[in-house]
Amino acid sequence: MKYSYIIPFQTIQKADQVSVGAKNFVLGKMRQALADQGVIVPDGFALITRAYHEHIQENGLSENFDLLVHALQETNALKNIARCSDEIRELLCSAPLPKKIRTEIEVAYHALGEGAVAVRSSATLEDGLSASFAGQQESFLGVQGIDSVCEAVVKCMASMFTARAISYRNNVGVGHHDVAMSVCIQTMVKADQESSGVAFSLDPETGNQDFTMINSSYGLGQSIVSGLVSPDEFVVHRRALQKGFYPIVKKTCTDKSQKIICKDGASVSVAVGPKARYKFSITDEQVIAVANAVEIVESFYESLAGKRVPVDVEWAFGPKNQLFILQARPETVHARDTRPVYKRYKLNMEGAKIAPIVSGQAIGTHIVHGRIRKIASPDEARDLNKNDIIVTKSTDPDWMPLLRTAAAVITQHGGRTCHAAIVSRELGISALIGVHDALSALKDGQDVTIDCSKGALGNVYEGHIPFSCDSYRLDLNTKPNKRIRLNIADPDRARALARLPVAGVGLARVEFIVSNYVGMHPMAAVDPDKLDKETREQVEQLTRAYKDPKTYVVDRLSQGIGTIAAAFYPREVIVRLSDFKTNEYHGLLGGSFFEHHEENPMMGLRGASRYISDSYRLAFELECKAIKQVRNDMGLTNVIVMVPFVRTLNEARQVVEVMRENGLERGKDGLILYMMCEIPSNVLLIREFAKFFDGFSIGSNDLTQFTLAVDRDEARLAKLFDERDPAVIAMLRMAIAGAHAVNKPIGICGQAPSDFPELFKLLMDESIDTFSLNPDAALERTISSHG
Repeated sequence: MKYSYIIPFQTIQKADQVSVGAKNFVLGKMRQALADQGVIVPDGFALITRAYHEHIQENGLSENFDLLVHALQETNALKNIARCSDEIRELLCSAPLPKKIRTEIEVAYHALGEGAVAVRSSATLEDGLSASFAGQQESFLGVQGIDSVCEAVVKCMASMFTARAISYRNNVGVGHHDVAMSVCIQTMVKADQESSGVAFSLDPETGNQDFTMINSSYGLGQSIVSGLVSPDEFVVHRRALQKGFYPIVKKTCTDKSQKIICKDGASVSVAVGPKARYKFSITDEQVIAVANAVEIVESFYESLAGKRVPVDVEWAFGPKNQLFILQARPETVHARDTRPVYKRYKLNMEGAKIAPIVSGQAIGTHIVHGRIRKIASPDEARDLNKNDIIVTKSTDPDWMPLLRTAAAVITQHGGRTCHAAIVSRELGISALIGVHDALSALKDGQDVTIDCSKGALGNVYEGHIPFSCDSYRLDLNTKPNKRIRLNIADPDRARALARLPVAGVGLARVEFIVSNYVGMHPMAAVDPDKLDKETREQVEQLTRAYKDPKTYVVDRLSQGIGTIAAAFYPREVIVRLSDFKTNEYHGLLGGSFFEHHEENPMMGLRGASRYISDSYRLAFELECKAIKQVRNDMGLTNVIVMVPFVRTLNEARQVVEVMRENGLERGKDGLILYMMCEIPSNVLLIREFAKFFDGFSIGSNDLTQFTLAVDRDEARLAKLFDERDPAVIAMLRMAIAGAHAVNKPIGICGQAPSDFPELFKLLMDESIDTFSLNPDAALERTISSHG
């Protein structure tokens, strides 16, 4: 039969694009071009826009239709839009398809096998390169039988006038007569017993194009689009993928209690079995298959557009593990402008002198409004809101999820290097530390303004005081400052921070990954028999998506490290091995069964001493395995490993040997080993330590406390803790000179250079090789350097 209204996917040509819409055009061209590359698009056909126009004209709908469309142009009021939307759709659906159009659909549907099909919109401006109308029209899945197909076609045409589609066109300035509807009729993939999902060839949060983001769930992908389930999420590093590695740098398994399947020609929701709901919905091999297909689809779009075009892809696995690409469209939201923004804040008091309620040491440079929430422990904060300001005595790693939600944090205790201060810097939130009367002076539910924009001292003011914020966009073409690196704790911020023109990461803290990605004491995975029944059950629940707890620990560690390393690839990322103190390990799930009380954890079992100890060595082996997985399996060889708190030369010798036994051999496969220089013995014997390590990074916090014998967590001694003390300055100079004498690079990753410009200048004068700074300070230096 010669078609007048139908174009099969296999015969769609460039000249047909106006008639079939962007979606049909792309599906047809992908089916023709990509099968040889292993990308399979289900067969189908396009009902061209001529059918849409003739449905209106031949059913005598034109006059009423035009009147209603004209009414839409008179006002943008939501009430009027909703009324017109209902009337237009009812008008279009009230008449049957003209017989000649129905006949052609019937012939084409028969050629597809008369099975279940998806009926989707393909409006003429939908899924274009400059603007996306995705989601504005309706789709109908699992449609079977010619009557049902024709009914879905008419509904699809009518969906061009849903209220959301009307509002969208009004907002982007597209006339309602300027768009016409083509319809896609495509064979359904039998994914009821498999999995489906969506994938982006960039990070949709940051616009970072070095990553593919994949969401997956059981059954049809409609469960994800509709919000029925929170899907599993996978992040793949594209550069390493293109080299043949398996760089799944993040995996998140969710509770998938429901899935959508096709039943009796309709989409229905059914329960997922109790075991499957807590398992990953696709395997690692399937993740890589989807990621590779996305690469091919993006290259296809690039051939159409003549430039790189990030894409949004819908996919499904059918029987026999066959991957199908169901739809593809350009990603138009984040791909246009990915230049990072730096913000400077200023409080607008209009000359008035308003006394602060309380003051303390300022962390960060932001100004925030919020509501005071007094919280004694993380367990009390289940209803924390994003504008809440936490007020508490102090924090530890268990508080990390809350701090990520809160607008700011105020603690009564601690100094510039306490947990709350460090984490707040990493998360980019404001904090006031050491506010001794915070719990008595601030009231629960009180509205306040926190100002951390003026330097070392921050203030809390009553009420919401206006403030201004100036933003600076940084040129992505700016060459990285070779001496500036970043301190990073939270892997989830890495993809955004990686856009800054810095030389890499000077300090990635594994202990933060243990706390927030692993969430349990590593020895609980090694020796679960030591746990009580309740804790063992908690561990089993935490690790249920994985083969066993050991695999969980290794995978979660490697994902956290890999996320940071991938974000900055190929720039160097220095990963410091876990440096929890005993009391911090004790606070982890299962920690109380493996840790003993120490009078002074700062000087207790930590760093190299812990790694080689009989009580922890098996857990350290998991850490080594995770780093090996990042470098060898993910292909992220930009990871440099740094060992903290090495007290003696004998400890250095032993820890290097333990690492070698566990696959991390210095020099093999380009592995570089660094050591933290943070104890006076490190400075005094730096030339001897250099025999075991390839470079050093000064930890100014510990070096200061051990040089001056000042416990940095003791508030009564806070005034004595000063990195500018002559004894500390002498140590810094000695360390730099000693490292350079044996041709070893040395940097600094402590907070001091960020807080004290004079110390920054002194270290520059001493020719220190690198500064590893927190993001705010690094941004400041970038602006200072590049104007």
